[in-house]
Amino acid sequence: MDKSYHRAFGVYGVCIENDKLLVINKNGGPYINRFDLPGGSLEIGENLLDGLRREFLEETGLEIEIVKNLGITDFILPWDWKEFNYVHHIGAYYQVRIIGGNIVTPLQFEGQDSLGALWISSEEASTETSSPLVLKAIDYLRTNEFDFPTQVYNEWIIKK
Repeated sequence: MDKSYHRAFGVYGVCIENDKLLVINKNGGPYINRFDLPGGSLEIGENLLDGLRREFLEETGLEIEIVKNLGITDFILPWDWKEFNYVHHIGAYYQVRIIGGNIVTPLQFEGQDSLGALWISSEEASTETSSPLVLKAIDYLRTNEFDFPTQVYNEWIIKK
């Protein structure tokens, strides 16, 4: 079978408090039923930082301050969606700090793929429980370094 790739780009917030990472419960896409980072796709004409603030608020109920850009990396994994059988997911990562709000159950609307936010420890993150984005953030939590190599998951299982 020929490989056909859907290219997805998103902007994501890495929020760490007390050695725990803020994640969402994912309700769609190739990371459904796993932990994922708050963030996502930009709206037309939206810049990276405004998009991250909007996505973070929509998915968690929290207002954030962007502390610094950590970098951009990408992931490739199998995913049957529309006419594609792989996704090439490119993510821009930012370290963020909470400045307001409370964790809430997000409003559900078309395109909303968060069922709510929670804090996890590094021990709770694995390929069984977490998206590649979370795994990259956990590596950052452990090492305080952000590396850039493309991560390829040849055997990714969609957990429906």
